[in-house]
Amino acid sequence: MRPIELLAPAKNADIGIEAIRHGADAVYIGASAWGARAAAGNSVEDIERLVEFAHLYKAKVYVTVNTLIFDEEMQEVERLIWQLHDIDVDALIVQDLRLLSLNLPPIPFHASTQMDNRTVEKVQMLEGLGFPQVVLARELTIEEITTIHEKCPDTKLEVFVHGALCVSLSGRCNASEALFGRSANRGECAQVCRMAFDLLADGKTVMKDKYLLSLKDNCQIDHLEALLMAGASSLKIEGRLKEVDYVKNVTAAYSEALNKVIAKHPTEFCRASSGHVNLFFEPNVSKSFNRGFVKDVSKPDANIDTPKSMGEPLTPHTTLHNGDGLCYMERGNLVGFRVNNASTFHPVKGIQYYRNQDIEWGKMLSKPSAERKISVVIDVYEDRITMTDEDGLTASVNIEEYFELARTHQKDNIIRQLSKLGDTIFEAKQVTIHPNKNYFIPSSMLSQWRRELSAELTKERKKFYPLERQAHTPVTIETEIPYEQTHDKDTPVMISKYCIRRQLDMCLRTKTTGRKENWMLKLANGKSFRLDFDCKNCFMRLYQQ
Repeated sequence: MRPIELLAPAKNADIGIEAIRHGADAVYIGASAWGARAAAGNSVEDIERLVEFAHLYKAKVYVTVNTLIFDEEMQEVERLIWQLHDIDVDALIVQDLRLLSLNLPPIPFHASTQMDNRTVEKVQMLEGLGFPQVVLARELTIEEITTIHEKCPDTKLEVFVHGALCVSLSGRCNASEALFGRSANRGECAQVCRMAFDLLADGKTVMKDKYLLSLKDNCQIDHLEALLMAGASSLKIEGRLKEVDYVKNVTAAYSEALNKVIAKHPTEFCRASSGHVNLFFEPNVSKSFNRGFVKDVSKPDANIDTPKSMGEPLTPHTTLHNGDGLCYMERGNLVGFRVNNASTFHPVKGIQYYRNQDIEWGKMLSKPSAERKISVVIDVYEDRITMTDEDGLTASVNIEEYFELARTHQKDNIIRQLSKLGDTIFEAKQVTIHPNKNYFIPSSMLSQWRRELSAELTKERKKFYPLERQAHTPVTIETEIPYEQTHDKDTPVMISKYCIRRQLDMCLRTKTTGRKENWMLKLANGKSFRLDFDCKNCFMRLYQQ
């Protein structure tokens, strides 16, 4: 049986905790530096707080150290890795293979998607270097994932299932560095792909002020079964810069969808962590930030009119609230407004409106919106009470007092008092009273034993958490000199499976007519990129002019 983890993003420890409450089996979070989202850094102390909470549910915490590391930074990074090991972080997500030459603690390394993990050969190489989990490139097909799994069955494959899509192959985008000196491979991406461009063909302007590199978002919620059957073990939600309402909603939606898939294949898959989630709302991914969703991640499409969130399409059945944010497209431009009076708002016929802010939804998610409980069974004997959780861990308290026989039936009160676990991580699935005698036990005594059992079982869960460790022997890996240090004009600033020709229905592989003009993308500041179309291999490359 293959354990499946739903891996959620955490901008900070509090958001990570909410992700676990809403169904995540693991979370990934940035340390104070060297993460691919420099704006989402966290102290070791905050990460430790998240680790302590996560491990109660056998949920894992991965920390991102997934940027290129300069030589003068190596010693400091080594110290950070030891600190993260000492607080029991489960694994590090890394990009720079030169880290393997350091004196490392026995903490597992996962290969970041920033390594551009697209082929069987690349995954086999990483497997040989000791990487137990590899984050695959976003643009792989089900067939490509299946092939990698068949060739590397012992490597856990991590697959992105939701969130923003990079237009470039991950780790192969130098556009931000080329234009602004802000390297995406150093966590400082300026999001050039979300900027407006003019499109020029043979020097003539074809389109103006269009977001020609701004991809729609990823949403695989209806394809989880296919991904699991292909070999995915970790389903990853993108979004370490997202706020808590996004993480709550999307995590809950995917957790419910994953549970349904596992219920269909109970002998093949199981959840990687413990506990069950009780939601106080009905999740809906279309209500959270999205730019519309791609139809095929291997041939992604863009929303060239706007890089902003469109939200959920309005239907005749949509209930609006005062203060909701609506938007629509008018002559290729996004127009947004607030609904001041929902009762008097009448949509203009022929316009498709979208709600990109639901006021009542936001209020609901700002409050406690889920709880996660670990099932326990409680057994009452004449000399002790035991509490056993779903992972088989047990706590017990001895009953040393002498109790008199009761004149009235006591069973219901004993069960009721011992089941009051609401302020703990536990939930009583069953309480069984084994003595045949009807003893009178004061409710205060039952409450005290219940608290002692809960505290002891919580300690047991911390003590027996299955922390995985992996020794590292220092090894030197030869790597290319990064673009950040060369600014080589012959190096593409972007390599992409997305193609502007395909987006504009001008693909040279499918059209019988058409010619191969010299195409350029030009920013408002005058900077421009030359486009090169590798039609045989279905790649588009951008070079700085």
